Parts: sequence; C-alpha cells; structure tokens
Amino acid sequence: MRQLAAIMFVDMAGYTALMQENEQLAKAKQKRLKDVLDASVKDHNGKILQYYGDGSLSIFSSAIDGVHCAIEIQKQLQQEPKVDLRIGIHTGDISIEEGTVYGDGVNLASRIESLAVPGSIFISDKVADELKNQHEISIRELGYFELKNVKQPVRIFVVSNKGLIVPSRDELKGKTKPPVNRLAVLPFVNLSADPENEYFSDGITEELLNSLTKVEGLQVTSRTSAFAFKGKLDDVREIAIKLNVDKILEGSVRKAANRVRITAQLINAADGYHIWSENYDRDLTDIFHVQDEISTIIANRLRENLSLASQKEHLVKASAKNVNAYTLYLKGLHYWHRLTPADTYKAIECFQQAIDLESDYAQAYAMMAIAYSNLGATGQLKPEKAFGFASQYSDKALKIDSTIAESHIAKARIYLFYEKKWQAAFESLQKAMQLNPAATESYRLMGYYHIVVGEKDKAVKILEKALEIDPLSTVINNYLGEAYAMAGRFDDAYHIAEKQLEINPKMRLAIEMKGWCTGMKGDWEKAAELFQEVHRLANHPLKSLAPLGYAYARLGKKEKALEIITKLEQRQSQEPDMVLDGDLLMVWWALENKYRIYKEKIIHYLGSCINKGLDTMHYYVEYPMMIGLKEYPEIRELLEKNVSSKNYS
Repeated sequence: MRQLAAIMFVDMAGYTALMQENEQLAKAKQKRLKDVLDASVKDHNGKILQYYGDGSLSIFSSAIDGVHCAIEIQKQLQQEPKVDLRIGIHTGDISIEEGTVYGDGVNLASRIESLAVPGSIFISDKVADELKNQHEISIRELGYFELKNVKQPVRIFVVSNKGLIVPSRDELKGKTKPPVNRLAVLPFVNLSADPENEYFSDGITEELLNSLTKVEGLQVTSRTSAFAFKGKLDDVREIAIKLNVDKILEGSVRKAANRVRITAQLINAADGYHIWSENYDRDLTDIFHVQDEISTIIANRLRENLSLASQKEHLVKASAKNVNAYTLYLKGLHYWHRLTPADTYKAIECFQQAIDLESDYAQAYAMMAIAYSNLGATGQLKPEKAFGFASQYSDKALKIDSTIAESHIAKARIYLFYEKKWQAAFESLQKAMQLNPAATESYRLMGYYHIVVGEKDKAVKILEKALEIDPLSTVINNYLGEAYAMAGRFDDAYHIAEKQLEINPKMRLAIEMKGWCTGMKGDWEKAAELFQEVHRLANHPLKSLAPLGYAYARLGKKEKALEIITKLEQRQSQEPDMVLDGDLLMVWWALENKYRIYKEKIIHYLGSCINKGLDTMHYYVEYPMMIGLKEYPEIRELLEKNVSSKNYS
C-alpha cells in the first residue's frame, strides 16, 4: 500500500557507548524514550511503525502534527533524566508491506536525522513548506547538504523554537559527503559616474563567470541565480546558503573614458574570510588581459582546495580587437537578459553594431542567432524569418570560432523548434554543455529534447541537475515543474510552483501550474478558480484565457468554454502576428474530450499550428492536459509528417 506521509526518525545519541559504560542507565534511558514516544506519537495522530535499539520510525498524515510531536518529545527529554535525541522529518511516498516500510522518502528522512545534532529537529524543505503559516513553529534554514546515498543536494531547515538546539552549518562538518567546490560570481557593482555603464560591469561579471566554468572540478552557479542578488545587501553567508556554494567572488567596476578600475575579492562563504583581493587600474584595451588574470588567480586559489596543481592556462581569450565593438556587445547582453521582445530587438541592434565595427566577431554572431531563435520559438516573429536569421548567424559564428557554446545552443534551437532534427539537437546540446557547463539553457533544451522523444524521466533528471547550477532561475524551475507534471508527478510540480510563489506571489506561470496540477488530480472547480486568478493578473480581457476555457470544458460548462473560444478568436483578429492556434487547440481538445463531437476542430487547429510554424507542438502534446490527443490516427499522422526523417538516421 502506497501513501504520502510525514516520516519521523528519532535516534538516541551515544547509546552504544553508554551501553558499554553503564548498561543499566542505557536501558533506563531507552525505556524513558519509548514511554515518551508511545504517548507523544499517539497524542499527535501518528503511528510508530518500527522500534530499533536506540530509536524509532513513525509516520503522520500531517507534517504539522509530526513537527508538533517532535517538539513535545524534545521538550520532555530535555528534562531529567535527560535523553539526547536527534530527530529528522521528511514528507514523501512510502509503501508498507508486512509491517516493513519502504520508499525513497524513508531513506531521506533517515539521512536528515543522521545529520542532526542531539536536542535538535531537522526537517526537509517539503516539511518547511507546510509550516509556513504555522506561527507557533519557528524554523531556520541551514542550506543545502550532500547526504550519503542521496543523489541531489538536500535543502535542510532546523526547528528553532525555544529550548531546542539550533546548530550552525559549521557544526555539521564531517556529517556529509566531501563538499563539491562551488562558486558564485555575484554581479560586480558599477561605481562609474554614469549609471548607464551598468551594462559594462554586468558584462564583465558574466565574462568572468563563463571563463571560470572551464576550471575542472569547479561548479559555477549560473548567471540567473547569481544576478538575483544584484543591488541587494544580503549577508554573504546567507547568499551562499541560498545558492549552495562555499566560495563567492564579488567586486566592482569603475569605467571613465578609456580607463577602467576593477576590484575583485574571493570570499570563503562559511566565515566571510577574504581569501584573495586585488585592484586593477588599466586601459580599456587591456580588459581581456585583466579578466584572464583574475580568472587564472581564482582558478589556482580554488585548485588549492581541490588538491590540484596550479596551472598557467589562459581562461579568457580576446573575443574582439575593437574595444568599442566589445562595449556594444556587452550592452547587447544587458538588453538580452531583460527577456522582453522589445529588449531582444534592442540587443540585436547592439550586436549588429558590434559586428559592423568588427566583421569577424564570433560572440556577437552567436548571440544574434540566440536572440532571433528566441523570437521565433516564442511566436514574436514569423518562424521562417526568425530561424532563417538564426541559422545564418550561428553558421557564421561556428565558422569563425566553434568553441562558443551559444552558437551550438542556437543550432539546437533551430533543430528542435524548426527543423525537427532531434538527434542533431542532442549532439549540439552535448557540445554546448562541454563548452560551458554553467549555461543552463543547454540543460533546459536537453529537457525539451527528452520530452519530445518520450524520455520524461531523463528530462526530470537533467532539469534537476540544471536547478543545482541555477537554483533561483524562474525559467529552470518552471521547466522542471512542467517535466514533473508530464511525468505524472503532480505533487512535485505543485511544490515547485509553491516555491516560485514565495518569491513572487503574482507569478502567473506558477499559479497556472498549480491549476493544472489541481485539475489533473480531479478538482477542476479549484483549478478554474486558479485560472481565473491568472486571467485577472494578465490585466487584459482577452489574455490568459485558454486554461480557463479548458477547465470550463472539463466541468461540462460548454457555453462558457465556447465563450472563451470566441474571445481567443477576437484576440487573433486584433493581433494578426500572434499565433493563438495552440490556445484554441487546447480548448477544443477539452470539449472533444468531454463531448466527442469536435474531432474536426482539433485536427484543424493542430494542422494550423504546424502550418504556421508553431513548432513546439511535439512538446505541447506531451502536456498532461493533452493526454489522449495522439491516440487519434489523424493527429499521429500530422505529427509524424512534421518530423524530418533525418532524426532517426
């Protein structure tokens, strides 16, 4: 029998040694522990599944009950005769067979308990999420930990109510796997008189980050997560906990005319100790040399921690001869990272100006290709035009310099979203990952690849890896949530959405994800309420309506669903450059699923999506709300015709 439960492990510290020193006292403490456990677990609606010499395993239907029980146990056992106890709690799926409990959740709860110290209660992030409205329970984050026999780093919290032991992270050394050397490069502060030079300091940061990804044995946090702290005054130790790193590089840039001053410092996150710092006053023409010098010094400092010999390789090579071209390139990156269509066009303009000054500027061509492919994939520019430019510029970049990850990423986008060459996309993404392991766009696209070829579990794994590198990325979190949902892991997808809403309570994508998870588990009334909130936040009478139309159809509210379709058609006529056939397909499919009379509509709109170049259809039909669509022979035929035969060669 499988069930979702809060799993609590308790373990008496020092029991074996005490048995050797004073067997009578050890047995007395063991009996006291059992008496307290029996009473407290029963009082908090739990069930003890297993006793062993110096501890037990219990389950609760509510994580809140489990934590209240743990607090009560620790309070009682702090009184004489005192029993030093470690407690760990996690929420997960379990199976109970013939009195024995199984499941990954059991293993994880056990590992969390083993990390704890006597007198403390350690909990996983899933348990912490359930406690956020419980004002009588205080918790403190300890950060991510590598635990034995657990593949992914685990985010741990400690219950910090009065009377409980709350250790620092440093006190837990020796209880986990040897740490991976992890570095975050925080945005360098712009100290220039002109605030417009912000793009320059951001660009220098990004260039340093990319160069450090080449250091073997070093894991560098991706740009998105590192830049989440831009302009903030968070303590370095708190940032390290959120990013799961042990070293932080920070600094500042002051640019005036043709001179630049760069200050850089490498900090040990655990204690704030400055491992290294340096000031550089140089001409702008030396900018690549300065970046190379900083990167090499940091790489060798970190190698000392990795027990690797210092090396003298060049991590930064001059990407441009013309400083003005390089400056325009950095300005283009600045606009690109804003992610709006208008800013993407500004970025393209800057990259083009850089190319006009330096015709063989490979990085600028590569970013032009990325920008155009993004416009095509998001429906902001006709696909044939967008991907035509993307192909032209990526080929140019690769011809000049094939070691630029972005060129291979752009190629993968073309293969995935336009040409449907799955194997070619896979090979391009593998190459991009080798060239820049911190570019999580490669991981996101690889997740897409695994979805369209039917390998949903592999998609989850690659996106979980991306989240390790880029834990605060909205894009990666959203894609991982989608992958969980496609794999039928709706609770995990819902959990991801909840985490996103903690950061931004008005994030429409996260609210929509909660709606889909809720609906797919059977509650379409609640899903409709969530979709109504998404529509309200869009602040436009004709936007963000398709999910609501889908929910109405599933609820049998046919007229309301048809009203949504009318509004979608109205928007399509008002905004002819938008491709809304996918939204229309979604609602018609829900009506067909319910009434079995709209088959022609779904065939028409899928065909229209394909004919208009909305080539994410192979991903789209894998969404859980589209389950069953591919069972129609006509739909399968349309999709198969749209895939190049080269994919399988």
